[in-house]
Formats: sequence, C-alpha cells, structure tokens
Amino acid sequence: MPVVLGKLELKILEALWDHGHCSVREIQESLADKKRPAYTTVQTVVSRLETKGAVRRVRKISNAHIFEAVVTREMTQKRALDDLLGYFGGRSQPVMAHLIESGKLTLQDLRDAEKLLKTMSPRSKK
Repeated sequence: MPVVLGKLELKILEALWDHGHCSVREIQESLADKKRPAYTTVQTVVSRLETKGAVRRVRKISNAHIFEAVVTREMTQKRALDDLLGYFGGRSQPVMAHLIESGKLTLQDLRDAEKLLKTMSPRSKK
C-alpha cells in the first residue's frame, strides 16, 4: 500500500484487525465514544480505504456491505515506520534519541533490539 494513512483511517483499520469482517455501522460503533465520528464520515473513509486498496467488500447483507482489511497490521506499521524514517533521511538516530529522551524507550526495549540484531545475518543488517 503506497499511500500514507490518516488517523481515522488507521482507527478504522484497527477495528477491522481487532474484530475481523465488519459493516460500516459495526466499525463506527467500535470507535471510542469520545469524539466518535458520524456514520457517514466512517462510510466515506471506508470508501477511501477501499479505493486505496487497504480494505475490500467481502459480502453484502441486506443493505450493509461487510468489509475486511486487505493490509495487515504488521505491513501498515512497517510502512509507517519507513515513512517516518524518510523524514529523517533514513537515519534512525534522531528517532531513537527522541524515544530515549521522552522515556518511551526502555532498557528492555534496547535489550530486545540487541537480541534481534544479533540474530540477523550480516547481509540484512545493512
């Protein structure tokens, strides 16, 4: 999926990842009560996601179309991280520095990253 997703698009995808196949109404009702978007807003965003190839209609029950996510959570997370790193010229150091300074990166996170680096082949570390 070569497009950037907005916050509401990501929330809708989260609903589909968490609940599986859903109608627009089910997606809308699964969103947090606080600042829940209108049904028609969710319907419009789902339609945009369908155009982007991130979701697809799987069946129709009466008037309701049932949708599923085409992209996985992991694919979407990796794409978002790649896009973020692109803002920094591909350098991860500024991102890591911010995570450390903000307290969002723990010592355990660093240990886990170190283990992952050790298991990677020398070719894939480049």
